[in-house]
Amino acid sequence: MPQDASPPYANSSHEGFQAAGGLGRPPAGGADDETIAGIRSVLAECGGLAVDAGTLAIDDDLYAAGLTSHGCVGLMLGLEEQFDVEFPEKLLNRRTFESIAAIRDAVRGLVDGGEA
Repeated sequence: MPQDASPPYANSSHEGFQAAGGLGRPPAGGADDETIAGIRSVLAECGGLAVDAGTLAIDDDLYAAGLTSHGCVGLMLGLEEQFDVEFPEKLLNRRTFESIAAIRDAVRGLVDGGEA
């Protein structure tokens, strides 16, 4: 690789990933992007946020963005339908729904057959 070449992910589209604990690496692939897009779609439809879900970074605090306990219930139901999963009782807490990244991790764990 030439010395002046940068890695293919060294652009602003992955800056939020590093901030979310991704150690500066890009997402594993398109599945991660699809999961985040699905979460954003459900947030926009069911979350009752005070801001556009498309403008949020994946590590932004959803409660600060206007997510309420009522919105959280709608969000959870929408996510269950979108991803064909069921959130177990142990995941029904504030931390699970605090950010898009946290939701992504929980959904990923449920889709993979385990619990996040």
